[in-house]
Amino acid sequence: MPSADRARTLALGAIVASAAAIATGLSLGLPLLALVLQARGVSATWIGLNSAIAGLASILAPPLVTPLARLLGATRLLIASLALVAVSFFAFHLVESLAGWFVLRILFHGALTIAFVVSEFWLMTLAPPEKRGLLVGVYATVFSVGLAVGPLVLALTGSIGPLPFLVGAAILAAAIVPVHLARGAPPDLHEESGHGTLGFVAAAPAATLAALAFGAVESGGLAILPLWGLAQGLDEGRAAWLLTAVGLGNVAMQIPIGLLADRLDKTRLLGRCARGSALGAALLPLAAASSLAATLALLFLWGGIAAGLYTIGLAALADRYHGSDLAGANAAFVSMY
Repeated sequence: MPSADRARTLALGAIVASAAAIATGLSLGLPLLALVLQARGVSATWIGLNSAIAGLASILAPPLVTPLARLLGATRLLIASLALVAVSFFAFHLVESLAGWFVLRILFHGALTIAFVVSEFWLMTLAPPEKRGLLVGVYATVFSVGLAVGPLVLALTGSIGPLPFLVGAAILAAAIVPVHLARGAPPDLHEESGHGTLGFVAAAPAATLAALAFGAVESGGLAILPLWGLAQGLDEGRAAWLLTAVGLGNVAMQIPIGLLADRLDKTRLLGRCARGSALGAALLPLAAASSLAATLALLFLWGGIAAGLYTIGLAALADRYHGSDLAGANAAFVSMY
């Protein structure tokens, strides 16, 4: 294999590994940290406030990506972010102070968000325009699988003792190896970015607002669907199936949606996904009145179509921006999400 093709292949493998590690660390960390705080006797209010700091860090971190990447280089920044994520993840087990946990939350989720932005930006610079939607679909699929792996790891390790923290830190640290091997194909960040975060939102409203919409739908769905299921008369086990159906739709449909994005106008496709998502939500009461099977089938489609807002929006940004502008646009995209 020619050296340039080999470097590109290694870089794509590194991005996929980063996506899997980031998603697994996120989906393992959120429930694990809440369970540990509860076991230590921390009140629900303080657990909620500690979790809210994670969201704040995820909003504040993306604008730092472009200047840090220009200073350190994108690959070095990704390696440093993954290392900080792994170290801070295990540090939660060592630190007893609740105040210390607030500091660790900022470090963990801030570094996790930076790694998230860098890996997406790197993917966009490597993806040929004719295959960009496909590669974003693969990335989104791997990320969704990683989100499913985290709870499975927690089920196997439990929340007591150092084991879940060791396993989580090891998964996150393992992603550093392929990134190090792929350092020969770094993205170009030599030029100054032409906009700030709000400037990119104003310049590319379709893509960035799609990320905002999907973030709202995803977080709202995760919070409300189990409660809605209980209100429909389902037991807890079957109510959890609702989230499973959404997650499976997300995994199954991102590659087909990415292939469509490579062949159709992305802005129009975003509009179709938005209308499909709204229609799916509106039809849920009718499906629930019909049968559980109809509800699960609708949620499968709804989850996949709604997640397409993120997949298509990210690919659309890469069609418009390059270099430092693409890094800044991607940071704005993640902030909106």
